[in-house]
Amino acid sequence: MSEDVLRAAQVGAARTDRHDSEVVEKALREYLGFDVLERVWARSELGEKEAMDLAVSEVHAARRRKRAPRRS
Repeated sequence: MSEDVLRAAQVGAARTDRHDSEVVEKALREYLGFDVLERVWARSELGEKEAMDLAVSEVHAARRRKRAPRRS
């Protein structure tokens, strides 16, 4: 990590009374989209099994579409 980024994380941590690692983790989670996923999961009414069944079904459907002959 570059010195200027590390220093900015340290300053941000000090200003918010948190550890450097907490600031870095929060920034990475936001950059990687984890914050969006967590908001979606919080609103979802699907149980774990239902969500997994839906995900597997969608993967199979995508693979079928990929294998299907293309029309010209």
